[in-house]
Amino acid sequence: MSRPMRIEFPGAVYHVTSRGNARQPIFFDEEDMKLFLSKLAASVERYELVIHAYCLMTNHYHLLLETQKPNLSLAMQRVNGDYTQAFNRKYGRVGHLFQGRYKAVLIQKETHLLEVCRYVVLNPMRARMVKSVGEWKWSSFPATAGMDKKPTFLFIDWILRRFHKEEAEAMSRYIKFVNQGLLRKASPLSRANAQMVLGTEGFMDKWKDLIETSKEIKEIPRLQRQLLRIPIEKIFLNYAQLTKDQLAEKIAEAHIKHGFTLTEISRHLDIHYSTAGRLLKKLERKNNNE
Repeated sequence: MSRPMRIEFPGAVYHVTSRGNARQPIFFDEEDMKLFLSKLAASVERYELVIHAYCLMTNHYHLLLETQKPNLSLAMQRVNGDYTQAFNRKYGRVGHLFQGRYKAVLIQKETHLLEVCRYVVLNPMRARMVKSVGEWKWSSFPATAGMDKKPTFLFIDWILRRFHKEEAEAMSRYIKFVNQGLLRKASPLSRANAQMVLGTEGFMDKWKDLIETSKEIKEIPRLQRQLLRIPIEKIFLNYAQLTKDQLAEKIAEAHIKHGFTLTEISRHLDIHYSTAGRLLKKLERKNNNE
């Protein structure tokens, strides 16, 4: 079974979300939300996380966090694991609370962090749970906007400095910026490449060298393998001069390693889809017999 590729490095910024099993509630009351935030605060201190924004909903949560060390997986396992244990003890339950592993999208801080911060805190309004963003106290908005006391684990300085050097003016501009986000229908995360990286093309190229090379390429979901692939033209340089066996090797490289579909490959080679498939199967049979 494939496992999501994790991109971890010091200074990485992520949008992290996790949902309840079968979309069931993970918070039944305000005490549950307080409990989760206490577990989050403990992990912030232990793993040196920076929380830029958060929002707790009924059956899921959103975090916008920055890692000082390459330890996102460790930190999130601790947050979800500790909360699940406490939740199950409280309600006399057993088993998993969350639906699979958490989802994380790597965010380019300088160009996309503000937009995703806004998206995160607007979730209760989009779900029609409140009439104004400040009414929902289980997000980072009230603290960042100066409407409520700031939790010790929340870091609002980076966001506010993007608006003004004076805190009061920065908060006023932040409130206006967030409310303007109601006019935007689509989530900025919908533009994430392979559902896991949101940034410019230069940012995409920069982090690729940081991927853990020891992970088998077949373990990575095909959609995420697309992030690693080189242009198809580079794979099939001078392909007209290749033997059938050599062409089959190149098709396998493009399909298995780089995540190109057989349709994309056959279109590039100007051959029938079934021809590409037969060459690939012939190569697989040959390798299995060796």
